[in-house]
Amino acid sequence: MKAMVLKKKGEPFVMEERPDPVPGPGEAVARVIACGSGLTIHHARAGRVQVNYPVIIGHEVLGEIVEVGSGVTQHAVGDIVTVYTYLSCGHCHWCRINRESLCENLAGFVGRHVDGGYAEFIKLPEQYFIPVPEGVDYKKHPAEAAVICDAIVTPYKVVRRARIQPLETVAVFGAGGGVGIHMVMLARWAHARVVAIDIVPEKLEKCREFGAEAVIDASRDNVAEALVAFSGGKGLDVAVDFVSAPSTLEAGAEALGKGGRLVTLGGSTPEPFRVSAGAMLANELELMGSRAFTKQELRDSLDLVARGELWPYVTETYKLEEAEKVHARLEEGSITGRAVIVMD
Repeated sequence: MKAMVLKKKGEPFVMEERPDPVPGPGEAVARVIACGSGLTIHHARAGRVQVNYPVIIGHEVLGEIVEVGSGVTQHAVGDIVTVYTYLSCGHCHWCRINRESLCENLAGFVGRHVDGGYAEFIKLPEQYFIPVPEGVDYKKHPAEAAVICDAIVTPYKVVRRARIQPLETVAVFGAGGGVGIHMVMLARWAHARVVAIDIVPEKLEKCREFGAEAVIDASRDNVAEALVAFSGGKGLDVAVDFVSAPSTLEAGAEALGKGGRLVTLGGSTPEPFRVSAGAMLANELELMGSRAFTKQELRDSLDLVARGELWPYVTETYKLEEAEKVHARLEEGSITGRAVIVMD
């Protein structure tokens, strides 16, 4: 099979011909139809997170099962699947209460610690392949189907974790990014009022199209003051931060109103930030992280797309051999929405 391989930190991809993977007991092999290229994946390409070199990156996979090993019961040849990226154990306390991303025995991540989707085939234990419902038209829209397992499910998890309610005021920092713009979409799906924060005017205008009631250019405006003004002086109910720099986290915390919730998701090199303990006490603020999602949340997100309630926003597609090109654009922050590698 053809595969784009990262050999060492900071080095470009190398196209290699590798033997097609063969499933062992409890494993399945899928032919990769498409694989998303988002910022989380780019952190691996850029060497900002720990990976096991050499590695084939990519976890936003749409594939078709082509071979199964002995003992496989959840999948059959011909099944259309996506991938759950956390290599959770399935039996610890956190897995049993449906919080797999906190697994006590986490073995790593697809595309970092085991080979991922930047190849013609991918092999995983069967439990990490999740069926794609028939209502998702993967044949006509392979790129969109591939990114549901990140672009849709990540903000869906935030809606649940932050308990976003209809008519609440929600701010999205980094709203023009590949997942940020879907957070705008999901917050509107939850019937919240949304304000988008970014530094690129074109991305902010696109956020308006996806439901942002207002936008703030962080390169020009005092963000905390603008957010309080947008809320009519009451402060935000929820601030969702995909940038997670000290400045954005502090602005989000400062803009929270009574009972406000600050959610952080971004930041490949997180740094401490300051928040007023007095404000936290007086207003009963909540500061929380939202780490990926559960398998059930992924199934829910696939069902929502299948039912026509949501649709991923993909703006660029590439061939496998063009991986360096898409990652150069990710590094520049030039992509609005999502980019996807679609196999021939």
